[in-house]
Amino acid sequence: MKKILFTMICVFGITFAFAQTEIQGHVKDLSGNPIIGANVLITGTTTGTVTDFDGNFTIESDLEGTQKLQVSYLGFASQEKEMQLNGSLVKIDFILLEGGEQLDEVVLTGSSTFRSQKQAPLSITSVKQAEIVKLSANSQADILRSVPGITAEGGGGETASNIFVRGLPSGGQYVFNPLQYDGMPLMSTFGLNSSAHDVYARPDLGFKGVEFVRGGSAVLYGAGSVAGIINYTSKTGDTNPGNTINIEVANEGRIKTEFYTGGRLGGEESNTFYALTGFVRYDEGPINTGLPTKGIQLRGNVKKKFDKGSFTLHGQFINDNAQFYMPLPLQGGSRDRINGNDGNPVEQLGTGELANTSFNTPGGVYNSPIADGVSTKGGYLLADFNYNIEDDLRFKSKIKYANYKHNFALYVGGNGNNSNPITLDNYVESLDAANQGYQATYQSGDPNQQVSGSDLVVDNLHIDRLRPMTDYSGEASLTKTVETANGGSHNITVGTFLARTEAEDVNYQFRALSEFNNTPRLVNLNYTDAAGENVIYSQGGLYNRIGMTSNNYLSQNRTALYLTDEMIFDRWRFDVGFRWEKTDGEFAKGGLRTETVYDDADITIGLSDVQSADGSFVRSTVSASAWAVSLAALYELSDATNLYVNFSKGYFFPQLRGFAPVAGISENPYDAENIIQFEAGAKFGNEKLSGSLAAYYVNLNDRIKITQAIVGGQLVDETRSTQNTATVGLEATWDYKFAQDFSLRGTATYQDHEITKNINEDLVNGGSTAANEGNELARQPNFLGSLGVYYDNKMFDASFSGTHTGAKFTDDTNGIELDAITIARIGAGYTFAMGENNETLRLGVSVFNLFDSNGITEGNPRAGAAGATEGEFFFGRPILPRRFFATATLNF
Repeated sequence: MKKILFTMICVFGITFAFAQTEIQGHVKDLSGNPIIGANVLITGTTTGTVTDFDGNFTIESDLEGTQKLQVSYLGFASQEKEMQLNGSLVKIDFILLEGGEQLDEVVLTGSSTFRSQKQAPLSITSVKQAEIVKLSANSQADILRSVPGITAEGGGGETASNIFVRGLPSGGQYVFNPLQYDGMPLMSTFGLNSSAHDVYARPDLGFKGVEFVRGGSAVLYGAGSVAGIINYTSKTGDTNPGNTINIEVANEGRIKTEFYTGGRLGGEESNTFYALTGFVRYDEGPINTGLPTKGIQLRGNVKKKFDKGSFTLHGQFINDNAQFYMPLPLQGGSRDRINGNDGNPVEQLGTGELANTSFNTPGGVYNSPIADGVSTKGGYLLADFNYNIEDDLRFKSKIKYANYKHNFALYVGGNGNNSNPITLDNYVESLDAANQGYQATYQSGDPNQQVSGSDLVVDNLHIDRLRPMTDYSGEASLTKTVETANGGSHNITVGTFLARTEAEDVNYQFRALSEFNNTPRLVNLNYTDAAGENVIYSQGGLYNRIGMTSNNYLSQNRTALYLTDEMIFDRWRFDVGFRWEKTDGEFAKGGLRTETVYDDADITIGLSDVQSADGSFVRSTVSASAWAVSLAALYELSDATNLYVNFSKGYFFPQLRGFAPVAGISENPYDAENIIQFEAGAKFGNEKLSGSLAAYYVNLNDRIKITQAIVGGQLVDETRSTQNTATVGLEATWDYKFAQDFSLRGTATYQDHEITKNINEDLVNGGSTAANEGNELARQPNFLGSLGVYYDNKMFDASFSGTHTGAKFTDDTNGIELDAITIARIGAGYTFAMGENNETLRLGVSVFNLFDSNGITEGNPRAGAAGATEGEFFFGRPILPRRFFATATLNF
């Protein structure tokens, strides 16, 4: 560990300072309003910046002589101006005309240089921060749902969105596409504790926007990826101060206050800038469980500009609790919600009555963090250093340290011996058909009030996943620009990425008996058995104090080297690159013991016996190496159209948690999964229409997939599958400006996917079988699309849009098909000009799931073999219900 940190410090700890020319200016529209966030770039170089809140920019460069400065911004035509650089201050201003194409926007991800979307030979989608604010987006699924080729399931709420990319057989979360902030992953190694990347951070006002890069060179840079990279880029302060306050309210008790402030630190001559952003929020919805969502996040950075580069220190602090919604029993066939005892449709079975649950274990008292839901406390520090050693030689490096205490509370409503709603009379009969009577009272309320025998009750399982994580990561690269005799150029980059991640995977479980209602009350039950003995079945609403079910400690190291060349020749652009990576992992699996902790003679074994750690560990190590290559070409067919093609061979290191150690074996077989991607397409754009069309092929070999199921009353890893899959698809995007201030935007994806090999290893009973070969992949539709009409005249804006997810199967057996889902959104806002310094106030409203669709995002992935068929009841996770938002955004 010390050697890794020492190496990273030596590689990244470099500073330089030389003189250069300063270029200043501002960017406005025809009405004289400043354009915030416009991209400013010296053409043919990687030197650039973005405009601040007043539309101003400052660039420093070592170049001399005649150069061109290009300015681009979404919705405006790009503009270039010549300038003379001779060491003196250069002032140059721009007035942009509306009607520009989206593909002119400069992108930062999956590349070693600044270039526009149109010039990049791969698929890229970007969303600006202003659009995210208007959307009232509260999860990654909300933001990514309209990206072509992406299936985004957001039925669980704000965190742990399930993201599926181009027909890859993910179990959800971010397996094949890391979530990055400022070019560094939120978690470098996936699969140590199975937590989704988005549990470690939340979207906020401090971003310029998000870019999603799919395929191609995404396999090469930084943490590497086999399918794509989701990268958020933070705002940094500039020469003029800017401030934003956003207040958001919604039904079900939501209130969220966000802020951003940025500017110069020190006097007018200071080259140090700051940016600070954060939020405070409280929410009892979108589905009320009696347990609120609440918390804070602070992020910020300090940037020091010097003659030939900059140093930026980013930081985050988060203390946030978000409730998470699991599948629940629905009507079989129709999959409608079932009415509870109060006559209202049941939307969730989570209950606040379980807050502060605690019980004794052989290892001491266990206090459940269930009230916190998905709880994240901690943060990160990220140092970002950029330096131009010479005009044609640039050094970049990043170092990141992250530490989080993270708990993931899962209340799995309706997963027990009687997992479907059943009358209390029938429930007791199922426990003991010859019973001589029973007494049942609610945990809350009058202790003498008996529960009616005709009331519906249901078994529930609660799982506390205690998953602290520490991550050390760093990247460094050198880029050399080489000019060729025919006017072309090479941008050759050599780089390295190092990371170590340490995580715990500790689980506690317990079972509860509740009424079948929204925010249900817990039920205390005792009965007289056939022998006339009193049996206390549930106490405090619990009928099984299971205790600890896993006690695992895992760590993984990664070391990567990469070499790339981005070439420009007249109308041609070529990208080539190679990456090699090695990983080493350690897995310590703790032993468990069961002891009788409670000695009341009337209670069941489920209440008296509790599991905990026994102090023993079985340990093993894994090691693997793999390589990736990317080849891409783009041809400028005309000023409006570019053609491109890319090929990549990537890899993915399987989740270490799927390779549990076995006594007597110190090493586990551990090999990289290999993925082949091919894509060919066209990007086109003019003042009226811009978009793209692409065909792709994705082939994945030796994919290790872990399937969890409830076996013997506990959630366990049931099977480990080795899969090969293949997908072919078509993607299209368009932005058509059919009238002044109006545009029609949309995406469409068709994909045909197949499991070409599948060997299931039974982790519970042993043995392996081939199954499901030739079937479609679980939870992956064949068709995806989005369509929306947008109006924006800089004062009034409005939108009406919908996203469509086609029919899909709940699992690889293809036994149950879920219907297609369409989610509609509508929004509008009015921006008021205020004061003499271009202050603005936007008041907006929006509605999520306008038509209150009850579509099902997934079946019950934890039902195991029992979930392959459909009976009287169906377990599924509905999309979130309709919700109304109102926002007020002040810029000053």
